[in-house]
Amino acid sequence: MADEIVVKELDHVVIRFSGDSGDGMQLAGNIFSNISATVGNDISTFPDYPADIRAPQGSLTGVSGFQVHIGARKVFTPGDKCDVLVAMNAAALKTQYKYAKSTACIIIDTDCFKKSDLEKAAFQTENPIEEMGIKQDVIAASISQMVKDCLADSGMDNKSILKCRNMFALGLVCWLFNRDINIAETFLREKFAKKPAIAESNIKVLHAGYNYGHNTHASVSNTYKVETKVKVPGKYMDITGNKATSYGLIAAAEKAGLKLFLGSYPITPATDILHELSKHKSLGVTTVQCEDEIAGCSTAIGAAFAGNLAVTSTSGPGVCLKSEAINLAVITELPLVIVNVQRGGPSTGLPTKSEQTDLLQALYGRNGESPMPVIAATSPTQCFDAAYQACKIALEHMTPVILLTDAFVANGSGAWKLPDLSTYPEINPPYATAEMKDSYTPYKRNPETGVRYWSIPGKEGYMHILGGLEKDSNTGAISTNPDNHDLMCRLRAEKIAKIPVPDLKVEGNADADLLIVGFGGTYGHLYSAMEEMNNAGQKVALAHFTNINPLPKNSAEVLKKYKKVVVAEQNLGQFAAYLRGQIDGFVPYKYNEVKGQPFSVSELVKAFTEILNK
Repeated sequence: MADEIVVKELDHVVIRFSGDSGDGMQLAGNIFSNISATVGNDISTFPDYPADIRAPQGSLTGVSGFQVHIGARKVFTPGDKCDVLVAMNAAALKTQYKYAKSTACIIIDTDCFKKSDLEKAAFQTENPIEEMGIKQDVIAASISQMVKDCLADSGMDNKSILKCRNMFALGLVCWLFNRDINIAETFLREKFAKKPAIAESNIKVLHAGYNYGHNTHASVSNTYKVETKVKVPGKYMDITGNKATSYGLIAAAEKAGLKLFLGSYPITPATDILHELSKHKSLGVTTVQCEDEIAGCSTAIGAAFAGNLAVTSTSGPGVCLKSEAINLAVITELPLVIVNVQRGGPSTGLPTKSEQTDLLQALYGRNGESPMPVIAATSPTQCFDAAYQACKIALEHMTPVILLTDAFVANGSGAWKLPDLSTYPEINPPYATAEMKDSYTPYKRNPETGVRYWSIPGKEGYMHILGGLEKDSNTGAISTNPDNHDLMCRLRAEKIAKIPVPDLKVEGNADADLLIVGFGGTYGHLYSAMEEMNNAGQKVALAHFTNINPLPKNSAEVLKKYKKVVVAEQNLGQFAAYLRGQIDGFVPYKYNEVKGQPFSVSELVKAFTEILNK
């Protein structure tokens, strides 16, 4: 035991909780994130869990992790490697140690390192610390036994008692970082409001973990604190990308004065959008869990036809199934938002992992000439703005819109300042005017924007028919006329091309020798790589895309300005190929990974430095 504990102040720290899928590591990580966000720290999280519903206890394939990066200033990624690794069993230590820094503190539950546990984790000896060559500080605590002792008089069975182990680990980490566990108490009482006995048992174990650290000093000589350096007044919450997307959809419906309808089918990692929106019937939200992906999209199209803000949510395999219905929305020119939370593919692929491999599917994955706007969210908190923009484009330009997020962005979280909706732009659907009564046809268009006027069915004097067969541009009647079809294809394409989107911004060194280009959820990692390189004296800039189709009007000007440009993406070059097709003479370097994991900033820096030195 240390003689004296010294509190050190850190600028940022990364903690990784890991254990069996049933050990509650996601919950422990979420609570620690909430505590950190509440006291003003910036945060970035990364839940890393297996696809198995429940792998055998103690197995290598069943390990679930949750990494959180907290900072005194803005943080952009969950961190490449962690400063503290919590490993609740031998398998967690075996699989997660690679994510620990050489200086990391490691916390283990010694009760889950018995001979049988070591065998399941494929250890060859009875000393895993020595076998793995671990030199870092290890806090080896008999967590399971201490939790049993703590709840001996609770009346709970042994299985239920051991489910509280995660709170002991959380309490110990809260002590290590001088966190106020009263915030965690409030969270637990709210989460288990209908089971107060469970809440109080978890709180009791939380205090036991905190007190264990406080009373024994847990074999360390320092505890730490991360004090917020830049405080912006306002109300904050820790929010995931899926929840922020849901809130953005609700906000857009409120702004447009419309009911929000979601037709969906559960699919990892998009299901939380359905779960969240189903809680908000009081805000005029209707959710329907359909029998399949096709029905999910088709019900949303019906809702759009009836005058709602219509949304369908899914992942890549679901977009495949929805494609025919999405094309119906294209030809009928109805407002529909398709949220694609990308995951590893092809086929079932890596259901719980993250990629950017659906880009070309979003741009071209339909039959016929079927142009659609495509937007890509850049972070968990930015999902709110991206969803709002997707809805605004869909409603004001009478078109389906694809909003791309990904598993990293959707499941990750950040500290989000609650926005003032009055500062957001108005949403004004192009409703048919009173002057059009008795002369309205469905493809009568605004001459400047090319957008057709919207008439809600049932309105006297505005009778019309929409459907999947091509229609005459003037009368709205079914038409097989070749010239009319050519005209309608061009009109639909021109309408999308005319959609105004913000100019592409360049961050970093104004006189850069290398421009990094990315899109969507890789923003934080690419920005961090750029910052690190500029701090080292290199000249690097970043141009990151949110609007994919149409591209910002200054895209060619920006991208052709630099001698060296590298497009970095989590696929095998889809965005680079798209940009080359859109911008004559643009030939970038490429950096591609398809690992199902976020980029590593250190690996990006190494690769970009090599390009600079060529």
